[in-house]
Parts: sequence; structure tokens; C-alpha cells
Amino acid sequence: MKAIVYTQYGPPEVLQLREVDKPIPGSTEVLVRIQAANVASEDCTFRKGRPLIARMATGLVMPGTATPGSSLAGEIEAVGKDVSRFKTGDPVFAVSDETFGACAEYICLPEDGVLALRPGNLTCEEAASVCGGGLTALPFLRDAGKIRRGQQVLVNGASGSVGTAAVQLASHFGAQVTGVCSNANVELVRSLGADRVIDYTRMDFTNSGETYDIEFDAVGKSTFSRCKRLLKPGGRYLSTVLTAGILVQMLWTSMVGSKRARILFAGLRPAAEKADDLVLLKELAEAGAFRPVIDRTYTLEQTVEAHRYVDLGHKKGNVVVTTGHVGGH
Repeated sequence: MKAIVYTQYGPPEVLQLREVDKPIPGSTEVLVRIQAANVASEDCTFRKGRPLIARMATGLVMPGTATPGSSLAGEIEAVGKDVSRFKTGDPVFAVSDETFGACAEYICLPEDGVLALRPGNLTCEEAASVCGGGLTALPFLRDAGKIRRGQQVLVNGASGSVGTAAVQLASHFGAQVTGVCSNANVELVRSLGADRVIDYTRMDFTNSGETYDIEFDAVGKSTFSRCKRLLKPGGRYLSTVLTAGILVQMLWTSMVGSKRARILFAGLRPAAEKADDLVLLKELAEAGAFRPVIDRTYTLEQTVEAHRYVDLGHKKGNVVVTTGHVGGH
């Protein structure tokens, strides 16, 4: 089978398309014929090996996992002898977690992993993108943010993968949503359910005069110190980007004052929790309350170009690579 492989850290050019052995499912695994895989910002971070803390997930000296990508959608081609939850032909979407391997034609996944039947009203490209932005934004807002109906929520980086998901989910939870993005993406963010959109090229959102119950920095471009005055008493500042600063602020605010800084390691949660969230996102998608935004789609052979584009940092929603496999559903 074809797969993207990299054996050293570096620019997109370290990614190579190779023929590798097709995996064989174990007794409790399913073999998924991949149709689409999401290329997330963190995939590019892992490929670069920068910052160095990212190598804790992939290998200190060289990549320990050869094939990148973790969010995917496809169809089950075969099942192990003890598999009971899925059958051959099931359309699924999934996250491979620490094994990565999504940028390939096939992958084996445990049946009790982060795996669910694909939403019937989404394309494979959209379903693969649910796993990235949706599985991050949901626990941040619900668990770390304790979001409630009627609250004021600001999403910084509202046009990215996590941001577009956060705007839709916060709106679904009944919050009043303010999105922050560039002028080119204002209408997109408004169409996702934002009640107000701030163009950061024209106005500094920290000088807007508004206050919020939750400030969700989906791109790691701000700081708690800068945003603290925008928080209401008891408000929460959420950041998706791990820095020494956010760790110190998280510890300090847990002891002093009512305003909290939080970071959540959404990818490190137990597989069962993420699988439950995947089912919830499936239900929201089928109800029309959540739909991932696709910016660009590339073929598996164009994965280098996909990584180059994501590296620019200007994508709207999600970038996807497709394998050319056609599903039966």
C-alpha cells in the first residue's frame, strides 16, 4: 500500500510517498481503508520536531512513528475474529492517537479505540475534519470552560480548525459568541453562528470594552496576562498551546483570585472519553448543528504541498488529503 513516511524532522520535503506493507488486523482490531485524512497544525509541529517538547510524542532524536496524521475517515475492509462492534463495509471516522499513521491507504485500529460510524450527512473529508477541531474544542468549552447557556464567549482564531468548531459548539451550547479573525474570514465566522465578529486587523479585541465568561484562544496568539481584564469575575481563559507561561498562570490562578487560566491536554484523555465525544459530534453533525469547514483538499501524493500550506498559518478551517479510495456507502 501507499503511505507517507518521514524518518527525520524538518520541512515538508522530509515527507516521502512510499510502498509499505499493508497491515493485518489483530483479533480485536479493524482494518480501515482510508479515504481522507486531516492535516492539522499539530501534524506539522510533529513533523518539524519544534518546539522540542513536541518530540515527547514522536521521538527525541528521530521520529518514532514513520507515518504522520491521526484524524481519518474511511471504510472497514476487514475485522479481527473477536470484533463485535463493527463489521466489514461500515463507514467510520476515527483518531489513531499516539500511533498516528493516517496519511496512508490503510490502518489498523482497536475496536474500542476512538472510532465511530461516520455521520451520514458528511463527506469523508468533512468527517476526517470533525476529529481534529471538534475533539479539541468540545472538551475545552464543556470541561475546562464549564460553558453554560447565556454566557459571553470569545473565540480568538475563530477561522481555524479548532476555532470554527468552537464557534459552532459554543453557539450550540447557547452562548453569545464573539469571534476574532482577519477581515477575509469575517463572513465565514458569522455564518458559523458568531453573534459578533472582530477583525483583528482593524481592532485589538482586548480594547473592545467587552467582558466575557470564557476567552478561548484557539491559536495560542494571546496570553492570560493580556486578556485577564476582559474576563468577568469567575471567568476562564483557555489556551490550546502549551507554554511555560500558561502552566505558571494555571497554577497561580488556581490559588489566587476568581479568574482562571486553563490548558487542557485534550489528546491525552482516555480513548473511551474521546470515543464518546466522537459519537456526540456525529449526532450534532447529523442534526445540522455542526459541520466542519474545509479549506483545501489534496491527494495523498500531494501531502508535501498540504503541509506547506498548513505551515503558512492562514488556513480556513481544515486541510485534508484523500487517498482516491471510493467507499461503498
